[in-house]
Amino acid sequence: MVWISHRQPGQKQILVVLHQETSTPGRVGLALQHMGYALDIRRPPLGHDLPDTLAEHEGAIIFGGPMSANDSDEFVKREIDWISVPLKENKPFFGICLGAQMLVKHLGGTVSANEREFAEIGYYPLHATEEGAGMMDWPKMIYQWHREGFTLPSGATLLARGEEYPNQAIRVGENAYGVQFHSELTLAMMNRWTTKGAHRFCLNGAQDRKQHLEGRYLHDAAVRKWLQEFLDLWIGPADAPCNR
Repeated sequence: MVWISHRQPGQKQILVVLHQETSTPGRVGLALQHMGYALDIRRPPLGHDLPDTLAEHEGAIIFGGPMSANDSDEFVKREIDWISVPLKENKPFFGICLGAQMLVKHLGGTVSANEREFAEIGYYPLHATEEGAGMMDWPKMIYQWHREGFTLPSGATLLARGEEYPNQAIRVGENAYGVQFHSELTLAMMNRWTTKGAHRFCLNGAQDRKQHLEGRYLHDAAVRKWLQEFLDLWIGPADAPCNR
């Protein structure tokens, strides 16, 4: 699937950073387009540049990928350094899985597997902190696909906890967020991930494909509701008078 977002004259846009040729922004992208935004999609592993300023963007999202925030690839280091742009300009930033880990690395935190080398691949419990619960309702179970977690960097607020990886959602400043989990998955994306990534089901803690699909049937309505509430809080509709 190739995503093409045609920007109309004067239309506000969101910078979307993806990490594979076939990756899409999924449900997040669909929701943002429905909210009136165009998507400026960049893929740094394919040689795409990131802007020196977000003056032409309302915010930025860095999505996940199969690589680690600890990898030595030039584009990984470049993305981690680039996060200074939205933070310095106080533009809304949202990091998903790898994107959240990059945010944490930028802030001086660390990314690593837990002591059990547990792989969260499937649906796992999510617990809102007092701060997070005061912002919105959170799903009780959330979709994950990772083998590393992150520490809580200095100055970050913890919004949600997990049982194997305690730091699941954080806020930095007024409008920078990072989440370890995947609320962006469409059913088509889940089918693709669980087919191409089936070799990972043998990892410690990973659930099999049947559990993924059953979990989606049971938990996806709450995840979809959370995502829309989060996006309304994070960026709001493009035509909102108070939109940043």
